[in-house]
Amino acid sequence: MATSTKKAAQRQGFKTGEHIVYPAHGVGQITAIEEQNVAGHALELLVIVFEKDKMTLRVPVAKIASVGMRKLGDPAVVKKAMETVRGRPRIKRTMWSRRAQEYEAKINSGDLIAISEVVRDLFRSENQPEQSYSERQLYEAAIDRMAREIAAVNKCSETEATKQIEQNLAKSPSRLKAAAAAEASDDDDEDQEAAA
Repeated sequence: MATSTKKAAQRQGFKTGEHIVYPAHGVGQITAIEEQNVAGHALELLVIVFEKDKMTLRVPVAKIASVGMRKLGDPAVVKKAMETVRGRPRIKRTMWSRRAQEYEAKINSGDLIAISEVVRDLFRSENQPEQSYSERQLYEAAIDRMAREIAAVNKCSETEATKQIEQNLAKSPSRLKAAAAAEASDDDDEDQEAAA
């Protein structure tokens, strides 16, 4: 009896059927808990399926903490992530290669708030300058990770979650100001054409 409670404690409350966040891969689902004998030792493994990536991972229960695996964020964390994307973008004036590394580290941290900061900082609306290929790749990786977790927490599709994120991005005060300025300059152009 003592060994089964010890095993349950090692699992840190993770159960079959539960969605989790694995920092390097995003949201996955625990489909089984297996026991394998490796070099004469019984090893308990969580079988995690990442459906979108068509990938299955087997994580030893003893490694749960060291790989940074965690339960899905709660609705309060999702709310904070949405507030983060509505904030003013913070772009450091460092070389792109260094910023790209920092963004990559935030995406792979598995921290929803850090990922939402990347989404906020790399988002470009129609009236903003074009993104470079690498900026676009990082933005898409970040919004994909963010949407997967929000979809799992809110029990909606990833498409709906992405739409929610994009609606919140559009509500950023600096973006609303930019959109108003762009609209005003369009109106000026029309007035000048009408006068001509």
